[in-house]
Amino acid sequence: MFDLAGLWSLSDESGSYTVALSLPGDGISALHAAGAIPDPYWGRNEYDVRWICERDWTAKRSFDHDGGACDLVIDGLDTVAEVRLNGQTVLSADNAFRRFRVDVTGRLRRGTNDIEILFHSAARVAADRQKTMPFYIPYSIDNCPIPNGNMLRKPHCDFGWDWNIALASFGLWGTIGLVAKGPRIDDIVVSQRHSAGLAEVTLEVHATGADVTATLCGVTQTAPVQAGIATLKLAIKNPDLWWPAGQGAQTLHGLTVTMGPVVAQRTIGLRQIVLVSELDAVGRSFGFRVNGRDVFAKGANWIPADALHGRITKDAVRDLLQSAVDAHMNMIRIWGGGRYEPDWFYDLCDELGLMVWQDFMFACSLYPSTPAFLAEVDAEVRDVVRRINHHACIALWCGDNELVGALTWFKESRADRDRYLASYDRLNHTIEVAVAATLPGANWWASSPSSGPLAFGDAWHDDSSGDMHFWSVWHEGKDFDHYRDVKPRFCSEFGFQSYPSMDVIRQFADPVDMNIASPVMESHQKNRGGNARIAETMFRYFRFPVDFPNFVYLSQIQQGLAIKTAVTQWRSLKPHCMGTLIWQLNDTWPVCSWSSLDHGGGWKLLHHMAARFYAPVSVVAVPGADAITLRGVSDLDRAVPLSVQVMACSMAGTTRLLTEVRVQISPDAALDIAQIANELIAPDEVMIFTWDAEGQKGSDFFAPKPWKSYNLLPANLSKTVSKFGDTYRITVEGQSLAAFVTVESSTPGRFDTNAVMLFPGLSAEFIFTPKAQDVTPQFTLRDLHSATYASI
Repeated sequence: MFDLAGLWSLSDESGSYTVALSLPGDGISALHAAGAIPDPYWGRNEYDVRWICERDWTAKRSFDHDGGACDLVIDGLDTVAEVRLNGQTVLSADNAFRRFRVDVTGRLRRGTNDIEILFHSAARVAADRQKTMPFYIPYSIDNCPIPNGNMLRKPHCDFGWDWNIALASFGLWGTIGLVAKGPRIDDIVVSQRHSAGLAEVTLEVHATGADVTATLCGVTQTAPVQAGIATLKLAIKNPDLWWPAGQGAQTLHGLTVTMGPVVAQRTIGLRQIVLVSELDAVGRSFGFRVNGRDVFAKGANWIPADALHGRITKDAVRDLLQSAVDAHMNMIRIWGGGRYEPDWFYDLCDELGLMVWQDFMFACSLYPSTPAFLAEVDAEVRDVVRRINHHACIALWCGDNELVGALTWFKESRADRDRYLASYDRLNHTIEVAVAATLPGANWWASSPSSGPLAFGDAWHDDSSGDMHFWSVWHEGKDFDHYRDVKPRFCSEFGFQSYPSMDVIRQFADPVDMNIASPVMESHQKNRGGNARIAETMFRYFRFPVDFPNFVYLSQIQQGLAIKTAVTQWRSLKPHCMGTLIWQLNDTWPVCSWSSLDHGGGWKLLHHMAARFYAPVSVVAVPGADAITLRGVSDLDRAVPLSVQVMACSMAGTTRLLTEVRVQISPDAALDIAQIANELIAPDEVMIFTWDAEGQKGSDFFAPKPWKSYNLLPANLSKTVSKFGDTYRITVEGQSLAAFVTVESSTPGRFDTNAVMLFPGLSAEFIFTPKAQDVTPQFTLRDLHSATYASI
């Protein structure tokens, strides 16, 4: 390919700005890099740079070419754009999710050529298109301060979300170049059928040319191209299978497809993933069976890695995905308000063993169902499925995020439900038909949440069937124990907010702004009432923190406890419940949110807790009216012996044995291990339990009362810091029970563990790896007592 990426010139419609633009990249990042605007993420600068999306911008460059017959290929063109070559318009595009190929033969000149891309204002075009609709199409006003994002095939969260900055950026996140005319291989659609000792792989090769030859695992087949497609069948005996993380190896095989001198390569994982959703005595099940094994999905929802796509790097994304695996996650859900990720993203998920629940890009609003819009959606879906279908990680194709619920959110759709329901069904059916036509037999789920086929009910409160989004604790303000009141079959969204870590807050706020009611902090909280809800929850469970850094710390502790309550309770229901996907894994910018990873990849305390509550073998406490039931749950591939020790622990840190149990635990179902009568735990005690299953060791606690009800004692924590190579070892000791002991660094980096329980006479070790080696970090200790008991 003749690559047209690189340095372009960018100017606005008024001629006031001309800056360098590196493509792929986005215009806002280019303006900031040139010093034309301040950092959009700092302070309240977002509101000072939002004017950018109200203007048209033109990117241009010149290049030399021999003038031969070529196609112009572009993908990730964001969004309403005209591409002009030597003054002639060769492409008018308005879908950031599609790939485009345009014949520019005869438009190219021998010698110097000029190319430009006119990016129309997304905000203005969206407003204009709303006016052309046959009836008003509502969008999520609370989420999107820039209106009418549902009119465009562009990441909806670019218009703002309850965790995202609203900038409606523009640019190119994919490739742009010229490809000489001739034989070519475009896409390879891969389907697999597995039986004992055999994987039958069918390839549908979309190509222009003659015969196609494919080789996989030493098996070679040749077939002619007919009507643009060659179909080949390869039988792989005794295949080495691909497994999700924690279930086995992520074995990948090279697929080579040739057509004369043209070569296309893919990486294939041989596996069978089945969506198991069947009617039963409760309602309808929901779960995933991989290579014949039912796998409990442990994971989180994925949103774009940055609000400005020009700032996204493969290394940073790999770090985020690796963090998911390091917390024992095996699935991510690519949420429908963002974007379909680039090919290398799915390569990473293949390598890491992360199953992908892939939403199509529709979220939390209603959408047009005009013929032109549906035709664009049909082309988009077919293009996306053809591009990424071959990846082993793809577990599910889902039509949208929360569009069924959105039918009840707007006055227009409530007043005329039949019209809007029919409009929605046209859209959803278009997506379903396009998926089935492109990848027959694909795992399909119409919407999330959904109780099942053609179900248009309340899947936020119905826990009997399908997948559930459970938001009653956060959005309705119910207590953490309300997670125990529902029994989802699969919970694909649930979350609780916290503040970003202090090292992230320092990236957007001055010390004077570090108050939850300051304008800067409020502008980095996009969920209406979010700060008040965080503070209100603290009053419910904790004594109030003594200062802002401890408020931040405590917000992350309570976030972790909320999500731990949900996950442990629902894991204890296995196999009734077969998956929990936390909202959300990552952040797009530095903001108060539901994420377990900070913007930049640092681990919040929730993520450290997730690494423990998502462990392959776990023991969970389920409180009842008279007793606490301990249940064992295993995600191993075999039954193993499990030994459990249960103790009561006072605030001074003294322990007494309550019981010891030895059982055999299998991956098939959670198992009742022991019951501890409530009266066995004194008012000033919490329950501590440890376990060991063939080296799978863990420990946890259960506090029968809110932590504010206990009279915590000062632990007088002390630390010893030593440096080993690029890492620091911090050893911490205390004089009484210290709850949620956390070490913080003055500089970005990663701790191997945090938020641990520390007992007197024992020490806890924390390993810290800084992001940069040219600074010396300073370490701060926190625990629940020091955070909530002011010194006198």
